[in-house]
Amino acid sequence: MEFDYVIVGAGSSGCVLANRLSTDPSVRVAVIEAGGRDVSPWIHIPVGYFRTIKNPALNWMYRTEQDPGLNGRAINWPRGKTLGGSSSINGLLYVRGQPQDYDGWAQRGNSGWSWDDVLPYFQKSENWNGPDASERGQGGPLTVNQSHNTWPIVDAWVEAAQEAGFSYNNDYNSGDQEGVGFFQQTAQNGLRCSSAKAYLAPVRQRSNLHIITRALVEKITFDGRTATGIMITQGLQKTHIKARKEVILSAGSIGSPQLLMLSGVGKPDELKQHGIEVLHAANGVGKNLQDHLQARPVYKVNLPTINTKTRGLLNHLSIGLQYVFNRSGPMTLAASLGTAFLKTRPELSSPDIQFHIQPLSADDPTIEMHNFDAFTASVLQLRPQSTGEILLKSANIHDHPAIHPNYLSERIDQETIVDGIRCARRICRHQPVSGMIETEYKPGPNVPDEDYDGLLDWARQTSTTIYHPTGTCKMGHDPMAVVDETLRVHGLDRLRVVDCSIMPQIVSGNTNGPAIMIGEKAADMIIKDQKATTAGGHHS
Repeated sequence: MEFDYVIVGAGSSGCVLANRLSTDPSVRVAVIEAGGRDVSPWIHIPVGYFRTIKNPALNWMYRTEQDPGLNGRAINWPRGKTLGGSSSINGLLYVRGQPQDYDGWAQRGNSGWSWDDVLPYFQKSENWNGPDASERGQGGPLTVNQSHNTWPIVDAWVEAAQEAGFSYNNDYNSGDQEGVGFFQQTAQNGLRCSSAKAYLAPVRQRSNLHIITRALVEKITFDGRTATGIMITQGLQKTHIKARKEVILSAGSIGSPQLLMLSGVGKPDELKQHGIEVLHAANGVGKNLQDHLQARPVYKVNLPTINTKTRGLLNHLSIGLQYVFNRSGPMTLAASLGTAFLKTRPELSSPDIQFHIQPLSADDPTIEMHNFDAFTASVLQLRPQSTGEILLKSANIHDHPAIHPNYLSERIDQETIVDGIRCARRICRHQPVSGMIETEYKPGPNVPDEDYDGLLDWARQTSTTIYHPTGTCKMGHDPMAVVDETLRVHGLDRLRVVDCSIMPQIVSGNTNGPAIMIGEKAADMIIKDQKATTAGGHHS
């Protein structure tokens, strides 16, 4: 069990690395995944995320600690545990973020990560099925479509937002995000296009690529400060997998810092608490945790939504047939259809809130829709300033770490979520959507716009994650940075982190597209380093 590159995690970034690094037939690559193969039909049917999100066979089933910012609630944090990782269970939404996000990373000293630097990697990854645009990519592995699904209530909301004074944006991924429009999704022929489908499936037969599933990585092995491989457990069997060139962590914003800490890389006093020998002091491991928190206003309406359209045997049958014969209908739905990137204050240089408009409503969408027709105008703050942390609960890989999101701990985050709820209401007072709304179900008329504390408390009581944990192994050069701009772990050799945990600041939007871009850019850097090393005739 000896390879040149050992990739830990076959998720959004890991699958990209597995594909790109194994292009050279002389290089042996292993990608290690804790979950099984992506064979469940619910992974591939777009609307299957309602099922996979609570299936422990496909999901790590993480749960946060009780969070003061959510009035002491603990919430579920699903993460994918199968080939494709979270791209196999997510809502299929494709968002690159704002150019300012990446320019901000570069301004913090991460050279090579400005918008102009990362755009070519977004393009390289993409097969865009929409109107021609110079910023979009053609012929890449990842198929991105404009949504073909329309629902009258979502269309009405998008029109009402324009009536409320917001401009229509036909392509929020073109470099200017601001405005209102419809989500783009990672789907092909009515099926999910996960990173496993896009990057792994086409190259699965390569003899130099080894995909090892149902293997839990226990720790990274070192010789001094040089990473030499990993220890994995499969059932009762433990195996040491050696890495001749590099170990690459792509286990995500929870898994990557957890593995570093279990391997002796982290804040010394925290490691010692669990009897872990400190190999390398890195105070930033597990810190700087950022996520998008969504408040979910719900409106009862007088026309059909998914709530009632999907009830009863006959509806189920017709939806099933529509999907089987046309690959269309409710089963091809992404998690949201309408979107908007807007500013809560005119002086902002770029949007600070994002809407996810869904033609359905539920107290918990994974259990059951409401038994009346309604839609959800979910709103989130794009760049929260509150940061949390991931801490070990024990030195055992089988124990999930403690997740402390620390939501709404900063005043600006509190103000922005309240302003977002007010913005949702403002749009809903405009035609044509106002004529379809019977009543605001949540927060409800008993919490008026003027009641700042009431709206904030409703947000604390009901908001939930929109599944974008980032930042826990951040890139940079300050004392809390874990990796440098080439994603190498500071102070250690032959070890990189390649996933959303490297984000110094969360991107303004959904994180799957950026995770794939990070994989593409990292693969390029690794291949260049490899060529330089070979040319120099020595091993780093």
